[in-house]
Amino acid sequence: SYLQSCAMTKGTTSQGKRGKRNTMQCRRCGKVSYHIQKKRCAACGYPAAKRRSYQWSQKAIRRRTTGTGRMRHLKVVARKVKNGFRAGTAPPSKKKAARAAAAGK
Repeated sequence: SYLQSCAMTKGTTSQGKRGKRNTMQCRRCGKVSYHIQKKRCAACGYPAAKRRSYQWSQKAIRRRTTGTGRMRHLKVVARKVKNGFRAGTAPPSKKKAARAAAAGK
């Protein structure tokens, strides 16, 4: 009928338009923001070499900055910095240090 053809519905008429897939999971950031036709990620800017970030969204930068992930390499480097990049030597004994501190008192 006339009313049925003019009405904006959420039912049967709109179900046939649900098969499109515009975006898929991005290889770099893992979000479902990689646009298949544009071949560009809306979240991280892949395949651009630099990651997409803007100063008008400080919170978005905070969410994905250094320290929010596993930091597989950087946490090792932080430990090495603390110990003075020693290599090929045994770490100083904690017992000797404790004895020296006790003797000094």
